[in-house]
Amino acid sequence: MPLLFTPLTLRGLTLRNRTMVSPMCQYHSVDGMAEDWHLVHLGRFAMGGFGLVMVEASGVTPEGRISYSDLGIWDDRHIPKLKRIVDFIHSQGAAAAIQLAHAGRKGSRPNPWRPDLPTSQAKLDAIGYTDWQPIAPSAVPHTEGWKVPHALTTEEIAGLVQSFADAAVRAEKAGFDLVEIHGAHGYLMDQFLSPLANRRTDEYGGSRENRMRFALEVVAAVRKVWPEQKPLFMRFSVQDWHPEGWQVEDSVELAKQVKALGVDLVDCSSGGFDGAKVAVAPSYQVPLARAVKHGADIATAAIGLITDPFEAERIIADGDADLVALARPALDNPNWPVHALRQLDPGDAAYDLLPKPVGYAVRALDKALELKRRN
Repeated sequence: MPLLFTPLTLRGLTLRNRTMVSPMCQYHSVDGMAEDWHLVHLGRFAMGGFGLVMVEASGVTPEGRISYSDLGIWDDRHIPKLKRIVDFIHSQGAAAAIQLAHAGRKGSRPNPWRPDLPTSQAKLDAIGYTDWQPIAPSAVPHTEGWKVPHALTTEEIAGLVQSFADAAVRAEKAGFDLVEIHGAHGYLMDQFLSPLANRRTDEYGGSRENRMRFALEVVAAVRKVWPEQKPLFMRFSVQDWHPEGWQVEDSVELAKQVKALGVDLVDCSSGGFDGAKVAVAPSYQVPLARAVKHGADIATAAIGLITDPFEAERIIADGDADLVALARPALDNPNWPVHALRQLDPGDAAYDLLPKPVGYAVRALDKALELKRRN
């Protein structure tokens, strides 16, 4: 069996393989509620053989959303529909996760696939449109033309730490196998970490130790309420791709500290701030996952234009990461694990990743096509 398709155990959870669907915002929600869209969108990845399916960045407060149409987990009303998704993912043999998030100064943005708003109030109400002043460590906008955020007080910071913990409690009630704390892509936690956004002069700004304080407080609060037997992930922007920003060595130190607080895996991404110079290429972030994994002795997930099954297998075989995460390639091909296993191991094992009503038919199709090629 290829290493990509061997189980991975973290605490009391064993994933059936090392493929993961990254959280991908759908901008298809009203008042933070999951819809049938989310059930089908996420359920098809579980049917397609992925080991772990992660729900998109979900706001721990209403103002924590990127846009008015993002998912939320700030209210108990969100739990039943999330549980419906979790139950279906489990029924297909995959594990279910959710990303706990706060957009900070990158919040209150337009829906990217619906940039133009309707003109009537009734239509605005129908799409759940709301507008708000974003918040941040400092009153500095993300870039020119963006809203100026409100600079958080220390009391408000404490309230946000509690919001992350409360969201984790709701995730447990919905039945999720793990939660991931979003500390990447220039959103709130990353804004505290990076000197590009954090201009504070109190205990939450200045030195690296101070800039890490909010992240460490959130991790400690979430781990305290999250069941001991369930894993906790954290997503980093391992580097800002900016000479004056957060660097790889900073992430290694942060990884060491969050590991001590109970984080089990670092999901390694990068970037998120204006002025970043990113050399995007296939598997371009794999070296970041390798640096954190070996620098902090912690499990990692690699992501970033990973499309080739043989490259994914090499990532696991070489010890660069413990999970391979797909985002847009999974949207393009929800059955990616099935096709990948067929390439890596041409036997019949791949068909077992599919639901029985599908697997037997696809097996018959492939055998018919192979017979045709031979003739």
